[in-house]
Amino acid sequence: MLKIEHIGIAVKSLEHSNELFSKLFGKTHYKVEGVESEGVKTSFFALKDSKIELLEATGEDSPIAKFIEKKGEGIHHIAFEVADINAEMSRLRDQGFKVLNETPKKGADNKLVCFLHPKSSNGVLVGLCQEIRD
Repeated sequence: MLKIEHIGIAVKSLEHSNELFSKLFGKTHYKVEGVESEGVKTSFFALKDSKIELLEATGEDSPIAKFIEKKGEGIHHIAFEVADINAEMSRLRDQGFKVLNETPKKGADNKLVCFLHPKSSNGVLVGLCQEIRD
């Protein structure tokens, strides 16, 4: 793993949270993007070598809506940048981690992503991210 790529925060209102985090960081978000396959709308703030991703559900059946209903707003996941997501997924499976998707998915911000089940990583939803290369 190369670095913390971003920390994902589940929010009820992207509009309200963008205002709040803009005040906190002293800058505005650089991108809003929907990920239809995950039922989420995202907003990103750049912070030197990492990012904060705000996640708003686009429907009641979205994983983010279910997360907020169960736990409330707050940190949803921590994502790490990797050089080769397929190799890292294989390595982690071999180490006994439960990978939630068989192959990487297209995520927000031009990334391939996959997640580790929190039960295999001390209750933390861990994401792996690799820049999509053309």
